[in-house]
Amino acid sequence: MQDWTESSSWPVQQCVCASQCTVMKDCSRTGKINLLENSSLTTHHFQRLEFITSPLNTSMIRNVRWLSQMTVSSFSTKVYRSVRIAVMVLKVFFPSCCSSAESGILIGRWISEQNSAVILAVVHFPFIPVQVKQYLSEVQQVTKIKVSVLGSWSNSKQEKEESLSKFLEDLGTIFSHKPWIQISKERDSKFWSCSTLQKQSNSPKEEEIILVYYDQRKVMLSYLHPPVDIATSTDCKADDASKLAAMFNTVANSKILFMTDRYDDGPIKLTHWQSDGVEASIIVELMKQASVPACMLLTFLLSLTSVICKSRMLKFWPLSFLWSKLSTCEQLGHRLQHLQVISSNKKAQNQIQLMRKANIFVSLLTDVALGILLMSWLYRKNRIGHLADTLIPVADHIAKELQDLLQWLMGAPAGLKMNRALDQVLGRFFLYHIHLWISYIHLMSPFIEMILWYVGLSACLGLTVALCILSDIIALLTFHIYCFYVYGARLYCLKIYGLSSLWRLFRGKKWNVLRQRVDSCSYDLDQLFIGTLLFTILLFLLPTTALYYLVFTLLRLLVVVVQGLIHLLVDLIDSLPLYSIILRLCRPYRLAAGVKFRVLEQKHGKPLRLLMQINPLSYGSVVQTYRLPTYSCYPKDSWTSLCKKLFFGELIYPWKHKGEKQD
Repeated sequence: MQDWTESSSWPVQQCVCASQCTVMKDCSRTGKINLLENSSLTTHHFQRLEFITSPLNTSMIRNVRWLSQMTVSSFSTKVYRSVRIAVMVLKVFFPSCCSSAESGILIGRWISEQNSAVILAVVHFPFIPVQVKQYLSEVQQVTKIKVSVLGSWSNSKQEKEESLSKFLEDLGTIFSHKPWIQISKERDSKFWSCSTLQKQSNSPKEEEIILVYYDQRKVMLSYLHPPVDIATSTDCKADDASKLAAMFNTVANSKILFMTDRYDDGPIKLTHWQSDGVEASIIVELMKQASVPACMLLTFLLSLTSVICKSRMLKFWPLSFLWSKLSTCEQLGHRLQHLQVISSNKKAQNQIQLMRKANIFVSLLTDVALGILLMSWLYRKNRIGHLADTLIPVADHIAKELQDLLQWLMGAPAGLKMNRALDQVLGRFFLYHIHLWISYIHLMSPFIEMILWYVGLSACLGLTVALCILSDIIALLTFHIYCFYVYGARLYCLKIYGLSSLWRLFRGKKWNVLRQRVDSCSYDLDQLFIGTLLFTILLFLLPTTALYYLVFTLLRLLVVVVQGLIHLLVDLIDSLPLYSIILRLCRPYRLAAGVKFRVLEQKHGKPLRLLMQINPLSYGSVVQTYRLPTYSCYPKDSWTSLCKKLFFGELIYPWKHKGEKQD
């Protein structure tokens, strides 16, 4: 970490940066900044360069921030002394692709609020000024950006500076722009000279100029994301974000300016990032042409499917119940919505909608590809037949284990003394249900292989559909466990609420249903006697009922956990923004979180040259920003609510209710 040292003519500031070292030593009396060699500037450092842009009439230094998206975690600033400075700083964003361009004029956008110029291209000699003005007016009508001639560019390697300098100064009178920027590349030198021509004095005036090189292609293709905490950030930070976004938007909205190359037969020759040839792909163009009829066919099929799904036949019970409760139907409806979004003719309005479409498309392709792989694995080596032959013995084994468990409960489980009469009734009741379930499984055994064969074909619709079918099959195969849980929970809940009501009777209280509160009430002797008998009976029968409820609740929770893991995998495939993650991996500059600056050269009397580099968005921010919304057929209960339901015997449904509020 290097610190600023106090100078006799300049205030000293100390910057603490979490990412890179401080690059500034001190400043000279002319207002220039001496920078350490091989150093780099982050956005925070470059913000601190802005304080030399404002003349000072007081003893305080006006610190103007003009960039946001800071890449540092914390900083502290200490001002020792202030000096009056009458030097203005001009920031010129120069495309690195134009460094070797021939001499000409600079066209771009002037941002007066930031005292900065964004250079977009260089127009070469010879040219007719009227044609240049007409061309720029056409560009303004299309891009809605005020593009103008900002200055002149002189490359001393191609032209003689003595014969060209006067002509470049005279161009400022033809193209009225204030100030007129003159940039020249010196011969056999790595330093550039830059000056501005003011209309009032009609003479070049040296200013403090910062030349910022940027990659035009990367800036045009990138999307600058606002800060994650933009809602809680200060107004100054929000204003800084808009200033940085103005530069990105200027380059991104000037695509029509980059559609001309040196091979076009036009009167104007430009140099920009596509001047050697317009970037295009034959495969992309062919896919665009082929996607039109494919989207039309897909739109027709989806509209037909939507009409069938919205028909009255599916609104009658039990079809409506099955459509809303089976996870397979929910997933199919979710994927149909995704297909409608992809095949829609409506153009994406912004980057977020475009990325959402791309993420949905890649998610569907990945889902279908994984489903086809699963289907090919199932139908290879007769795995469907082996699975069907294994399913019946597994069901018999589970039923036998449940019978052994019930026989253990009908005795003296863990040495507990149960109510024998109630214990025998409940045990035989549940054993009868197991017998019915085994008979049902053996009755369906000849058709199980055929059912699994057709179910395997559904994997071509996607891996998520196959997983949802697996979840529904598990729910059907464990339906007897669900029935046992419902019986035990209802009986346990009845006794809990009966005991609580009779306990209020002993205390002279009752529950007011209308006002939803406990009120005082007077009872006679007969009511108290009957209440005492019922309370005693329910209290002595509670341990037996609670044991059965506890055992079947644990079995039910085991099934729910397995189904929950399956649905977590389904939600992961549905919501994961795969396209954004691949884009972040292969082309990180496309998803920009901010910028950082690296010092190239700095010399007394020459402009400070910086290189602007894009900071990509972190993977966590990519997932958080572009995560796709998913459906969830399971209620999102908190742990407190879940424990309360289990204690009072309320049913834990594997689906959501219409009137239930979700987080």
